[in-house]
Amino acid sequence: MRPIRIVRGHVLTGGAFASTDVAIADGLITDSLGATADALTIDAQGLHVLPGIIDIHGDGFERLLHPRPAVAIDPLIALLEADRQFISNGITTAYHSVTWSWEGGTRGAEAALSILEAIAALRPHMLADTRYHLRHETYNLDAEQVILDWIEEGRIDCMAFNDHMAGTIKQRHRPDKMAGMITRSGLSEAQFHALIERVHARADEVPASIARLAAAARRAGLPMLSHDDMTPQMRGWYREHGCVIAEFPINVETTEAAADAGDPIVFGAPNVIRGGSHTGCPSAAAMAARRLCTVLASDYYYPALPLAPFRLSALGILPLAEAWGLVSSGPAHALGLNDRGRIEPGLRADLVLIEERSPLPPRIVGTICGGRLAYMSNAGRVVSGG
Repeated sequence: MRPIRIVRGHVLTGGAFASTDVAIADGLITDSLGATADALTIDAQGLHVLPGIIDIHGDGFERLLHPRPAVAIDPLIALLEADRQFISNGITTAYHSVTWSWEGGTRGAEAALSILEAIAALRPHMLADTRYHLRHETYNLDAEQVILDWIEEGRIDCMAFNDHMAGTIKQRHRPDKMAGMITRSGLSEAQFHALIERVHARADEVPASIARLAAAARRAGLPMLSHDDMTPQMRGWYREHGCVIAEFPINVETTEAAADAGDPIVFGAPNVIRGGSHTGCPSAAAMAARRLCTVLASDYYYPALPLAPFRLSALGILPLAEAWGLVSSGPAHALGLNDRGRIEPGLRADLVLIEERSPLPPRIVGTICGGRLAYMSNAGRVVSGG
């Protein structure tokens, strides 16, 4: 792997920006390359040099797998395209958030397994460090043994507990709300409503199933998230089972309870760039202003991740150095990734070079993943070694 020097950049290191150079060798950030003649030099004058983005929860790949409701694309093709989107958006570590639900269809067992197998097959060919984030619908009781096997075999990288049954029960008589779920399932309307009744009838079995899965995940050292916590009590129950990451808490009270306990708190980057939640949940920008958000995720839109910290900075909510931590050091801490998320000697060389262009959005100029130059939008920035 060819050494790299990044020179004349505005580098985020030690929690602040400094005009300094960055040296990379053998995939790691290093103190100096000395007189190494074959180093690739990148001129970063006028650019921010930032830690690579870590996406704790991204499901934008679903639209690559199914660009239209009745159209399916081979997972190998779709996930390679997702990898290209990652690096062009500065995402160097990506957790594909894969929902395995009782609904079946595009969120059923076959789909969850196909993505798992595709990621395993493609890892040697991907530029971003790509991982499997299993979103387990808690009423999907029939999946429990398979998931326990996957955990024991080390096939998944983090796990979230989701419960969308309560909302489904409330909305089941509203065709406008149910149409998407029914289409995904591949069932008729009558068949889907019968499925809801059968699955919901087993509600009493759900807490014990969650406890068994969480215990297995704790033994395996898997990071765990609880999704859409509705109350402080719900957040506390999941915390007791080792789910210390609060993902998209749906109200301020629950968010405050998570913060009081020291839990990492995830909100969506699209929430920031759109100016609020599209579902009526807390404003991510408002939560960031109160230091009640420690992680931003791409959620359904990868380009939001590099843009959101700059938006928070432009609005005067957070200084850029702190805002960038929401997409780098924050998720690294939450996920236990101690080898990345900061620009320091000895850490994995994941970096992104960004040009700030007000009033235009910031532009990704280059991305380095694991010490490899993975993306460069301006070849004139690359200078030969020697």
